[in-house]
Amino acid sequence: MTATRTDPQEILQAAKDPKALEQLIVQYRPFILREAGIACRRYLTEEDDEWSIALNAFSQAVADYTPDKGGFPAFARLIIRRRLIDYYRSQKKFQAEIPASHAFSDPDPDAEPDPLAAEVAEHLSEQPAENPLPEEIREANALFVGYGFTFMDLADCSPKAEKTRAACARAVRYMLVNPVLISEMRRTRQLPIKILEKNAEVPRKILERHRKYLIAAAEILTGNFPGLAAYLRFVKEEGFR
Repeated sequence: MTATRTDPQEILQAAKDPKALEQLIVQYRPFILREAGIACRRYLTEEDDEWSIALNAFSQAVADYTPDKGGFPAFARLIIRRRLIDYYRSQKKFQAEIPASHAFSDPDPDAEPDPLAAEVAEHLSEQPAENPLPEEIREANALFVGYGFTFMDLADCSPKAEKTRAACARAVRYMLVNPVLISEMRRTRQLPIKILEKNAEVPRKILERHRKYLIAAAEILTGNFPGLAAYLRFVKEEGFR
């Protein structure tokens, strides 16, 4: 999800009017939490110290923004991440909280590879510069943070066995042909386990164990992620059994 208020004049007005700034913050709240979560590589709420830091950074971005600096969301994203990095450095926790390596580094090399996260990470370095995968991963990760997990968490919850993969494909397929379930999933931030267990005939144990993977697959296959969707072709190919 992206912020909807990007008119430069509205941003400039918010820089002068406290009430307008307050309204802008309300509208940009999901954006602020999302970008802060990406920077911290964990799920954040307004109870976390990082929320206050990100909120102050957002206010700073509003105050400092001018149209010649490009789109406001990109500018605000930069300020939020810089402020959080400064915070971790000042707390002497920077290395522990945010590794110096890329945010989407390879998972544990000793872990069993899965059909999405590990495979994508393995091939990122082989892609041409114009390849959209890194940006797709960043955007997908932003979605997943809202559900309480990150892209790289998929390495631990992706189905490995053929039978399990087929069951997961059946569950995702059922959601794809019943988009109301995906809308409800996005509203509640919960996988519709009871409905999938009954109607897609997938064991609850599999649904619970692979919840993150199923949510990720549903979001990727119904979103603008053509590169990542290619790694999930088996979902549509498997279909129902």
